[in-house]
Amino acid sequence: MLIHNNYQKLIKLKRRVKQEKDRPSVHTLLAMSFIIFTVITSGLMLVEVLFLEKFYYYFKIKETQRIASNLLDAYGTEDFKEKMRETAFNNQICISVVDNKCYILHESDVMDNRCLLHGWNNWRDNLSPLVKIIKFSETGMICMKVFDNNINMETLVLGSVIGSQENPDGYILFNTALEPVDSAVSYLRKLLLMIAILLLVIGFMIALFVSNRLSVPIIRITESAKRMAHGDYQTEFQGGSYKEIDELAQTLTHAEHEISKVDTMQRDLIANVSHDLRTPLTMLKAYAEMIRDLSGDNPVKRNAHLQVIIEETDRLTMLVNDILDLSKLENGSQKLEPKTFDVTTWLTEICSRYKGVSEQMGYHITFTPDEPVEITCDASKMERVVCNLINNAINYTGEDKQVFIRQVNTEEGVKIEVRDTGAGIEEDKINKIFDKYYRSENHKREVVGTGLGLSIVKAILKLHNYSYGVRSKLGEGSVFWFCIKK
Repeated sequence: MLIHNNYQKLIKLKRRVKQEKDRPSVHTLLAMSFIIFTVITSGLMLVEVLFLEKFYYYFKIKETQRIASNLLDAYGTEDFKEKMRETAFNNQICISVVDNKCYILHESDVMDNRCLLHGWNNWRDNLSPLVKIIKFSETGMICMKVFDNNINMETLVLGSVIGSQENPDGYILFNTALEPVDSAVSYLRKLLLMIAILLLVIGFMIALFVSNRLSVPIIRITESAKRMAHGDYQTEFQGGSYKEIDELAQTLTHAEHEISKVDTMQRDLIANVSHDLRTPLTMLKAYAEMIRDLSGDNPVKRNAHLQVIIEETDRLTMLVNDILDLSKLENGSQKLEPKTFDVTTWLTEICSRYKGVSEQMGYHITFTPDEPVEITCDASKMERVVCNLINNAINYTGEDKQVFIRQVNTEEGVKIEVRDTGAGIEEDKINKIFDKYYRSENHKREVVGTGLGLSIVKAILKLHNYSYGVRSKLGEGSVFWFCIKK
């Protein structure tokens, strides 16, 4: 069964590889698209040449029929004669209107008796026979091509009954020359054939040029992306001559920088976590062995060693909790639980919890409130933000051990500032202060914490969509602030 499953997987893999190989490249696809377009365009031009004569006759007949219909509708009106003359002159059509005995009632001659309808000979040889054909036709209308020896070319003859076919009032006939198009078509065929060949050549050249110009940058970007996928984050993504390809190259370059930063942060995270875990684990093992080998029977030493083990365990627990909390905040699995409360009372309660620290370790935490105002946010998460900032200020404040907390009401909301009197932060390192495990070196006492406090602050404030920042000056301390929106 296992062999059968592996065989099926191998077959699917081969099929997928074959499909990928069979897929056309961008270069081929673009070239073929341009070539097909050129061939279709050239083919349409050749079709136009081949059927040009038929197109001409078709549209000429349709146009003459339309003119005849309009003039027939006007028969019997006062301005019929004027309209007939105007129609004949504007369209170079000879027109004759005859009665039932083939006597001419109205006529307009634009060809000086050289048409099929005008002149005594034409009346006898052409007009009278045409009237008979109309009279005995099934529809009472005729449309035919007749060769005119007088002008030595094909002409078009249209005729129709005036009134009802059973009892006609007369007949109207139209005669117009069909211009000779054979010689013109012959020249056009030669010309368009040369144009079609030239178009094919130019189309091939454009297809190769454009496809190369578009596909080469994409191939180059693909090769760079493959190198980046193998861990080379110094790869250069070069664009092309098109805006979209340049934007793609810039996006990939930005993505490369971000991936490089994430990779560096991941390495730093592993290194820092390993270091932070190794120290307490070494202490736990060492003191556990001391209890086993040395102080197991000595209550005083045993309790001292156990206390170290408890403290190191607490340190490990705090580190693991901070890592888990930060992970939940960054991946969005933690949801906000907003509620409304008075910010001044809330900050006063938080500061009161540090009374023990102030009395035992000599720190002075001063809170300067503003007018009482209600805010709406996740109180527990924002409390952690304030506590982390206070803890950070305690770690880095000056020898006077002063920490100042201030509430400032603004039009946008409530701004909360936490200030220390420490050595401050260099300007080029301010942007790194919220990064994981980054610690300023401008301190004289041991720093307590996991190095994730400010990263957790950043994640919570971003989750609330609150603005935040830090102001610092060397030798004068730092001010960490954030603004709770109304």
